[in-house]
Amino acid sequence: MKAVQVVGYHQNLVMADVPAPEVTGPFDVIVRIGGAGVCRTDLHILEGQWAEKSGVTLPYTIGHENAGWVQAVGSAVTNVAEGDKVIVHPLITCGLCRACRLGDDVHCEQNSFPGIDSAGGYSEYLKTSARSVVRLDDSLEPSDVAALADAGLTAYHAAAKAARKLRPGDRCVVIGAGGLGHIGIQVLKALTAAEIVVVDRNAEAVKLAETMGADHGVVADGGQVAEVLELTGGHGAETVIDFVGEGGATRDGVRMLRRAGDYHVVGYGENIDVPTIDIISTEINFIGNLVGSYSDLRELMVLAAQDRVRLHTVKYPLDRFQDALDDLDAGRVRGRAILVP
Repeated sequence: MKAVQVVGYHQNLVMADVPAPEVTGPFDVIVRIGGAGVCRTDLHILEGQWAEKSGVTLPYTIGHENAGWVQAVGSAVTNVAEGDKVIVHPLITCGLCRACRLGDDVHCEQNSFPGIDSAGGYSEYLKTSARSVVRLDDSLEPSDVAALADAGLTAYHAAAKAARKLRPGDRCVVIGAGGLGHIGIQVLKALTAAEIVVVDRNAEAVKLAETMGADHGVVADGGQVAEVLELTGGHGAETVIDFVGEGGATRDGVRMLRRAGDYHVVGYGENIDVPTIDIISTEINFIGNLVGSYSDLRELMVLAAQDRVRLHTVKYPLDRFQDALDDLDAGRVRGRAILVP
């Protein structure tokens, strides 16, 4: 089968012919890929940022946002059958460790992460597990929702966590209205009555955010902190969700936060530089957010089937993988890029 592989860090990806995966265990599921999301993490992989953490051996196939059709199943699989449309949770988990038993399977002690530490979905077929596949509603197509498997799931996890504390009349600042942020905005709108303020450097992204439920849009042109403070009566927001995490976003975001507020870190790339006395004296909270759980993904698919979360996509044939990565890196993609075999 055709697969797009990392052959070396700081090098372009390469299309290769590799053996198609086969069922070897009772809970295996082989998925024929209908769409694979192109994620900024894939750029970080090529930069070598994940090399030590993943311990992966090159060459290998990347792609961790996947959806498609079940091609084959192991003898013990009962939750899906051949031909079912599915979206794939990015982790393969054991189901037996403490985290899995608590439903917090993203912290599974025995997990594997296709596309990060093993073969992923920039290919025609992907091997995963019965624990990782969620059947799609008939109204949804794999290429339309593939990026919800990670970008959408990460955004849902952070927004749903924030929504548990947000009350009507509270303000929530969303930093970044791109691939993750535009999903998080819709999730917040579906789950909370809080007032949503979106901040982004790109004026077009801000306009898109306003069509997706943002109550206020702020272009980050140097005066964004002052504008957010004005919108919040000078106090700052009860919650800030930072989907950027670099380029000075954290410095500005902390200044937009109210006393005793929650700062949700989703995007990454820079350090948060806050004097500890300021954290203590204002009782602000910094909350990390990884990808969501299997249950989170099921809930997100309900919102997608209800048309309450829409993924803005730009689709590329699999052999145009380099164009997709270049467009993402250059900021030319509004929403998410999807590779379609």
